[in-house]
Amino acid sequence: MTLYAIYDPKPGKPTLPAAIPEKFSWLAALLPPVFFVRHGLWLELLAYILKLVALVVLAGFIGGDAAFVLYCLAALWLGFAAPGFRRHALSWRGWRHRGERVAASADLAQLEALQ
Repeated sequence: MTLYAIYDPKPGKPTLPAAIPEKFSWLAALLPPVFFVRHGLWLELLAYILKLVALVVLAGFIGGDAAFVLYCLAALWLGFAAPGFRRHALSWRGWRHRGERVAASADLAQLEALQ
């Protein structure tokens, strides 16, 4: 069972509520650019690219191994922070936070939110 944050769309939009799971995101940890593009997180993608460029430049000073460890720590953090990024993006786009639901899947959480 997973905890899902339920967000309702802007009034007048005929879309289903969004169910954001509160769990580690493997896609965000392993393929951050794909995660950002898939969820429309363009500013976060830009920040990620800038962080990567800074890490490449910094690798010349701290060594390649230390830069790799920093990248792995950042990827791990991103996997845990991914649901927060998605919730913030929905709030910024005008979606309204309705509450939380515990469900076995996102579809069941959406179904419970419709009732």
